[in-house]
Amino acid sequence: MTTSTAPTAGATSTVLPVEAEGLSLTFHSTDTTVVAVDDVSLSVGRGQIAVIVGPSGSGKSSLLQLLAGLDTPDRGSVRIGGTELTTLRDRALTALRRTRIGFVFQAFHLLPTMTARQNIVLPMRLAGTPVNEHDVDDLARMLGISNRLDHLPGQLSGGQQQRVAIARALLPQPEVIFADEPTGALDAESGGELLDMIRWAARERGQTFVIVTHDEKVAAMADLQFRMDSGVLRRER
Repeated sequence: MTTSTAPTAGATSTVLPVEAEGLSLTFHSTDTTVVAVDDVSLSVGRGQIAVIVGPSGSGKSSLLQLLAGLDTPDRGSVRIGGTELTTLRDRALTALRRTRIGFVFQAFHLLPTMTARQNIVLPMRLAGTPVNEHDVDDLARMLGISNRLDHLPGQLSGGQQQRVAIARALLPQPEVIFADEPTGALDAESGGELLDMIRWAARERGQTFVIVTHDEKVAAMADLQFRMDSGVLRRER
């Protein structure tokens, strides 16, 4: 089933940060076949916030994995800033994810033997990119974790670990940030502060966000809102 393609209003170039055409992904087991993503097409412009909502099991996270180059579709194409992901070799795809894409997923993926600060700067260290420690401190202050930077993940609450993961995603200033339930581990106040930061990064830095969420407040701030059900994506606004 072909979905409607999102408008590209707000894009400043014909090369869009996120473009997908005809994405499909099917999971097979011995007794069942599940179509997780069913012929999905979408595009998101520079500085836009796109939110995908839908029930659990609808295929939202599978779609996010495809868009971020973390999984390979059975059919279709994904482009980040005009670069086709499905044809890249592993090394080139890894390099692109390190430099041009940020990730905030439900599993924080913090290294337990590294401090919060070390976890935040790790992607830039791996990419060989210089780190501005003032930027780290500014992000930590904005996220309310300035006094936790020297702590290990096991010494942090779930919400604090989430904010470390968010700082790690924002620090390199990637073109696109993919987020799966970014407010899921945060209380209402912290969640509101995170939404303010996402708006700031989109408006001031021109970063593009694609967010999967059940949080109505996150959905309400979207420039583009989609609903996914049984692998099918439809635009709501």
